[in-house]
Amino acid sequence: MSAIIEKSEEVRMDNVSSYEQRCAPSASLADCDQRTTFPNRWSRFRYVIREPAAEFLGTMIFVTLGTGVNCQVFLSINPNVEVVPRGDFLSLNFGWAAGVALGVWIAGGISGGHLNPAITFTLAVFRGFPWEKVPFYIFAQLLGAFCGGGVVYANNFHAIDIVEGGPDIRTINGSGDLLATYAASFLTPVSCFFSEFLGSAILIIAVLCITDKKNGPPPQGLVPLALFIVVLGLGTSLGMNTSYSLNPARDLGPRLFTAAVGYGTAVFTYRNQYWLWCIVLGPVTGMLCGAFIYDTLIFQGKESIINKPNTQITDRCPHACQGQSGELSAENEA
Repeated sequence: MSAIIEKSEEVRMDNVSSYEQRCAPSASLADCDQRTTFPNRWSRFRYVIREPAAEFLGTMIFVTLGTGVNCQVFLSINPNVEVVPRGDFLSLNFGWAAGVALGVWIAGGISGGHLNPAITFTLAVFRGFPWEKVPFYIFAQLLGAFCGGGVVYANNFHAIDIVEGGPDIRTINGSGDLLATYAASFLTPVSCFFSEFLGSAILIIAVLCITDKKNGPPPQGLVPLALFIVVLGLGTSLGMNTSYSLNPARDLGPRLFTAAVGYGTAVFTYRNQYWLWCIVLGPVTGMLCGAFIYDTLIFQGKESIINKPNTQITDRCPHACQGQSGELSAENEA
């Protein structure tokens, strides 16, 4: 018995000794922090991909809720699907606004919650967002939108079969326009482009205003709620003409999915590549214009290209900065 106790005591002392070695003062604080941050290989890999992953997940949830409400409202109109329609135009706008808010809530703290290639590109131009991140963000957004459209299609394909008239029938007018966006038939090409341009310009002005610390931003954590109001307003005001895509990924992701599941090349040839000149170029040019207007008239931050100092100020800046530095040092010493 005493031998067992002595053996147990030796084991305990060995454990204490090994613990003290692991936690010895000689171990650098950086090593301890690294072990805490990356406890395993997956955590290290996740750290590398977390920003694009956040954009992917946020965009997928956003598109899932948005295209999901499209399917629920319009498919339920068919009496063979539902006896009573499940929603109206206001339901559509609430669904898309909720999708944007939830997507930004998911991704905002990690990646900024862009969820939109046009916003990512505009922030790179006007806010110094790193250009090397732009391709990864856009790819993640497109992939998220593609998967979001796929999830909604999988959830509603039985109802789509009923509306289309069979599992082998897929048309743009029947159900394709529930996932991707298509313009109203009475619009000219110029009107289509202008509708997307206008909505996108207003959207980016609202985004820049909400994130401008010198212009009454919402309290911390309430940016998604502010964006909910913005998208709801845009949808109820400007949503009729082109279904207010305002986001190349929101349209192109589900459009690629519909092409893959039987809707054919018509989704791309519609109105002479409508997806390109309206859904991609409309939001991009609209947001660039909106950001230019906001920065020219309101924004004072130095990160904007509109507020870059001219040559005369640049020449004087080093002397002023040295003087300010000396004053700060003197104050700190005092």
